[in-house]
Amino acid sequence: MKYILIVLGALVLWAIYIYNGFVSLKNRAQEAWADIEVQLKRRYDLIPNLVNTVKGYATHESSAFENVTKARSMAMGASGPTKEHAKAENMLTGALKSIFAISEAYPDLKANTNFLELQRELSDTENKIQAARRFYNANVRDLNTKIESFPSNILAGIFHFSKIEFFDLADNDAAQNPVEVKF
Repeated sequence: MKYILIVLGALVLWAIYIYNGFVSLKNRAQEAWADIEVQLKRRYDLIPNLVNTVKGYATHESSAFENVTKARSMAMGASGPTKEHAKAENMLTGALKSIFAISEAYPDLKANTNFLELQRELSDTENKIQAARRFYNANVRDLNTKIESFPSNILAGIFHFSKIEFFDLADNDAAQNPVEVKF
């Protein structure tokens, strides 16, 4: 009887350890997603300033500005690390590339300090988004691996821990192909 109690105690301690591990990994993934959202918000806030700066120089490029505004609205409206959100972010990235391509045709714009600062800030933000995305995906990988691995998968099922979707921006052609701008 004593050994049965010891084995049951060990199983309970093991279950607590595994459960706490799931909670920790889930919280880390949520924290990493919050970091991505902070950087995306920063990006969304910079875009109108960039568009307004470029508009002053390239007024006849209205379709590019409309595309950026539309893509920004779609990206801001998307929620969570879903394929739809990733697609919206890819559209925004492609639209921003077209704005920077337009700037190549306007030497005065390229020399404008406000434009250069906005471009630098946006580039810095893009780098931070990529770092935050990698951190988030690493945490998701760890959680999903633990959920799928035996014997922790048994407790994952009992406590209803489910896999989380990766936030992958590379699925869209806009993110993989250069933007073509015609004048």
